[in-house]
Amino acid sequence: MNKILLIYTGGTIGMMQDAKTGSLRPFDFKSLTKQVPELSRFNLDLHSVSFKKPIDSSNMHPRVWIELVNIIEKNYAKYDGFVVLHGSDTMAYTASALSFMLENLSKPVILTGSQLPIGIIRTDGKENLITAIEIVAAKNKQGKALVPEVAIYFEYELFRGNRTFKYNSAHFDAFQSPNYPVLAEAGVEIIYNTNYIANASTKKLRVHKNLDNDIIVLNLFPGISKKITETILNAQGVKAVVLHSFGAGNAPTDDWFITLLKQTIDKGIIIYNVTQCPEGRVIQGKYETSSVLQKIGVISGDDITLEAALTKLMFLLGQKIPLTKIKTQLIQNLRGEITLFK
Repeated sequence: MNKILLIYTGGTIGMMQDAKTGSLRPFDFKSLTKQVPELSRFNLDLHSVSFKKPIDSSNMHPRVWIELVNIIEKNYAKYDGFVVLHGSDTMAYTASALSFMLENLSKPVILTGSQLPIGIIRTDGKENLITAIEIVAAKNKQGKALVPEVAIYFEYELFRGNRTFKYNSAHFDAFQSPNYPVLAEAGVEIIYNTNYIANASTKKLRVHKNLDNDIIVLNLFPGISKKITETILNAQGVKAVVLHSFGAGNAPTDDWFITLLKQTIDKGIIIYNVTQCPEGRVIQGKYETSSVLQKIGVISGDDITLEAALTKLMFLLGQKIPLTKIKTQLIQNLRGEITLFK
């Protein structure tokens, strides 16, 4: 019998509506089977653990990711897979972070949640939870996990965690992954896109717990001022900058802007170029407005998401490895987070 561990961090899915006040409050996670009686029909050995103090996902922080991987590491040998119940607002950040922190993964770690609390009649939480559990339990013909990677399941689709972002707060289909195919689609049957699912590692799990969040995002917009840009780039303690650029990685070519970027790079600070476009990639040098970035040492993020770019930088900076190695690994596909174009 498959053993699966449910990890509740907080978020909408674990909320109940108070009958008197109408306000939302966390329910006792141990009573989950009362809210989702369908769970008792699984031929699975389900266990659960909850954060002592469930958090809203807006308060997500690297220290919470460390707490999560500690739970997974401690229970890795005991369970066949893990379902992480998480608020949707920062779920893509957490999924991306876990993908880098859990190296040599051979078991599923599926994040899910809901747009409506599980205690609401119209909740999307029940289906998301039930199908996430079914996916974690799924095995191939060799008896190995069918989805041995960090993924997000939401509204009938399974996405690679570090390729996903939240794009909708008003509908149940909250997530998209335009630069990478869905791993599975749930209809009458669950159809797995096996050609795009990661292979299970045969190596021992390595858990990375050192993260460095001394990173800023420089979000470009027409008319961005020299004064503000200078203040951001010269912020004390900054080790890396995500340049959130236009289109295919384009940025202003004003002398002051390029000079500030070059001065930042010369100080040993990484500048990682990530497009603002939800779909597509950075192609430095395609246009004149990005060729100068390549010349001064800005690193292309290719088709990486903003969420994955930030967490990849946190992970690499936390490894305390030489700057040259960090720059090399930023353009490498470590966990399926970027597409290496020829």
